[in-house]
Amino acid sequence: MRTGRGSGTGSVSTSEPLSGFTVAIVADRCRDELAGMLERRGARVVLAPTLRVVPLAEDPDLRAVTGALVDNPPDIVVAGTGVGLRGWLQAARQWGLGDGLRTAIDSAYLLATGPTGGLCGGSGGTATDGLATDGLATGHAASGGGSGGAASDSATGPGDVLERLLRHGVAGARVAVQVHGEPQPELCAALVGAGAEVIEVAVHRWVPPADPTPLRRLVDLAVSRLVDAIAFTSAPAVGALLRLAGPDIDSLLAALRADVAAACLGAVSATPLVHRGVPVVAPARPRLAGLVAALVEELPERAPTILVAGREVVLRGHAALVDGKLRPLAPAPMAVLRALAATPGRVLSRAALLTSLPRGADEHAVEMAVARLRAALGGSAFVQTVVKRGYRLRVD
Repeated sequence: MRTGRGSGTGSVSTSEPLSGFTVAIVADRCRDELAGMLERRGARVVLAPTLRVVPLAEDPDLRAVTGALVDNPPDIVVAGTGVGLRGWLQAARQWGLGDGLRTAIDSAYLLATGPTGGLCGGSGGTATDGLATDGLATGHAASGGGSGGAASDSATGPGDVLERLLRHGVAGARVAVQVHGEPQPELCAALVGAGAEVIEVAVHRWVPPADPTPLRRLVDLAVSRLVDAIAFTSAPAVGALLRLAGPDIDSLLAALRADVAAACLGAVSATPLVHRGVPVVAPARPRLAGLVAALVEELPERAPTILVAGREVVLRGHAALVDGKLRPLAPAPMAVLRALAATPGRVLSRAALLTSLPRGADEHAVEMAVARLRAALGGSAFVQTVVKRGYRLRVD
């Protein structure tokens, strides 16, 4: 018998290195782009957006706070994401507030935070990128009054942001904090405690999906190990999935800690998972292409490989590679194969295998799943029946 972590690629074309793997996407804004990139590499994609974005131009709260900042400009602006800043400016132009907002930002001390992990697409992933795109001041300065308008500075995380703001001085200052989807209560409370007036600017507010059914199904798939990875592009998406899991949250986290890869676009989107002890896969820079490349490298390395009936069998999310040939499997036979492969050579009873099948199955479903598994793998030699005991893989 041989078990271990195999490359899992076999004879599958290197142009489709994710053939046989299933990747779930919980993003909304960039789901089609990310899905296309994964599918071109052979992956099967499950779409289950955890949140949907309120269009900026239709957000009355954002319009109201924008008008307030134009009428009473801030002394300090904390810009969290490039895509959020650009979207905010574009929405302001539609409301006839674009010039006023730009002037307000350009006259303030500008602090741009670092890569956020919440950005879709291949364009800039920092707030500084957004400033440069719109011609706003960039660079580093210790105080306001830079050339052409505001001075700006940059930081890499919430702690660094607060430290730089306190060093700059916030007592009596009006501070606009651009947030991306979720509030930043600790940062804002610390600024208020230091004497600042804080205005939170919620850019890209998220609300729950109209239909939570796909998310509920995703939780079931992950708990049953029927997806190989879940791709996250924002921290709010992580939080929404964990909240929806409800009583299954412990089972979901167990799957993410062991068998289902948590692929995050960047450090911020990974934070809620890291705090719960979940290892994450992330690219060096927060780009969709980098996220896909990380999955292309990671998933084949995680695929279990066993020698069954003299043949090399590599387990992927919805398929098995038998001597390099891809054999797609339905969920039930795939679940049986995973259960048998977890302890190669050991006999598992029908009752034991039943626990690996989707809810509501019975022992007859186990027999059907075994029959379909044998047919897919190429014969009964792979899965042996042990009379009155159950089934086992014929391992070498």
